[in-house]
Amino acid sequence: MVISVVLAAFVLVLPVELPDKTLFASLVLATRFPPLPVFVGVGTAFGLQVAIAVTAGSLLSLLPQALVSGVVAVLFLVGAVILWRSATSGPEDADDAGEGKEGRSFLRVAAISFGVLFAAEWGDLSQLATAGLAARYDEPLSVFGGAWAALLVVSGLAVFLGKNLADRLPIALIRRVAAVLFVVFAAVAVVETIRALT
Repeated sequence: MVISVVLAAFVLVLPVELPDKTLFASLVLATRFPPLPVFVGVGTAFGLQVAIAVTAGSLLSLLPQALVSGVVAVLFLVGAVILWRSATSGPEDADDAGEGKEGRSFLRVAAISFGVLFAAEWGDLSQLATAGLAARYDEPLSVFGGAWAALLVVSGLAVFLGKNLADRLPIALIRRVAAVLFVVFAAVAVVETIRALT
């Protein structure tokens, strides 16, 4: 593992996920079920989602360098625009987190949590970022470790700190900081594209 790549993935994914439906879906699940099985289910879903994104990004890296860095730049620019435009909107809702407290066994709650988060994360900005980082760096395990750690931190905050955290998050600021990070990564990818073409 390369620590700088792990940190890059962590620093990029964490602010993207803080104001995301992930935090609020985990929060809703934790208010309805015991926190530990929710965290296990959510963490497992994130692990699988990150593995899929890293695999997609690694496959992308098999293409010519100029094409890869151009695609990475576009992925990050799209993410930056989405984040910036959503900065003034409220938190994404977590209405799909399921109703009621039925089925309180550890495995059932973990399975419900896994299903909710696995479905909610498809095409998410963190997946785009993870795929882009996996394509940019030739370090899939490092990207996986950093991205998964960031997602576990976000879900852990939601599950174990709960409502107090959701009420105090400056969502607009977090989304704007994440958008700026995406622009920086896009700019680096553009520079790499130009170098690969010359």
